[in-house]
Amino acid sequence: MNSQTPAGTLGTNGVVVVDPKSIPDVQSLRDTRQIPIDKVGVKNVVYPIRLKTRDGGEQTTVATINMYVSLPHEQKGTHMSRFVEVLNDHAEAITPDEIPDMTRAIRERLDAADAHFEASFTYFVRKQAPVTGMPGMIDYKVTFEAVSSADGKEDFVLGISAPATSLCPCSKEISQYGAHNQRCEIEAKVRFDGTLWIEDLCEIAERAASMQVYAILKRPDEKFVTERAYENPKFVEDIVRDLALTLEDDDRVTWFSINSENFESIHSHNAYAQITRDKRDQ
Repeated sequence: MNSQTPAGTLGTNGVVVVDPKSIPDVQSLRDTRQIPIDKVGVKNVVYPIRLKTRDGGEQTTVATINMYVSLPHEQKGTHMSRFVEVLNDHAEAITPDEIPDMTRAIRERLDAADAHFEASFTYFVRKQAPVTGMPGMIDYKVTFEAVSSADGKEDFVLGISAPATSLCPCSKEISQYGAHNQRCEIEAKVRFDGTLWIEDLCEIAERAASMQVYAILKRPDEKFVTERAYENPKFVEDIVRDLALTLEDDDRVTWFSINSENFESIHSHNAYAQITRDKRDQ
């Protein structure tokens, strides 16, 4: 036998059953201040995501996610729980080019004119040392930035940050012994058509440096990477220019913003260079 309580209907099993229609939806009330909001939502959501890998496998990592929608002037608030509901609905393994689908789902679920999705996470790639083949895991910083609008406009930017090695051409030219070298961090953000794997963009960025880095190096490997970097000296300017040339020649890439920061070994400052190009304007 059921009975009425202030909270709802008390069932025979002792569970209170609440009719959702009886609960006020405060967020949907009208607001009279006539001020629309550009972005409102949830920030710094720590959430596990599954990604398809280029070799046909999957990788699970933990992302920090921001999700926003625009809010019209007449609506008091948005429904924050629906953002996480969309994440739960997209728990299957995804590829970067599927992120716009998730952003579109956010916009539709919250009935908004615009939706924004941002995610940053660590992505691991298994790399073998160049001579001995010793395996190791290299970590890359990856970002997703997507926008979906009700007028059909969609935008997605894939970003990576890859560690590498740079060797100074000037130091090599003027020094009697060797040349100074340092770690560098190469960042690349791209818009693209079709499928561009995270691994693809990481490899493209690494090839622009004097030499890529590895997790494990035995002595034959260390000899190889040291000599290869010495044979391939590059200023920070050389790195971004060579990377720009490669991205210009890649038909998948429509826009890019790239930079390299070299953590100088003989200076108290870092060296930095940046290039942004929209190939659609050419």
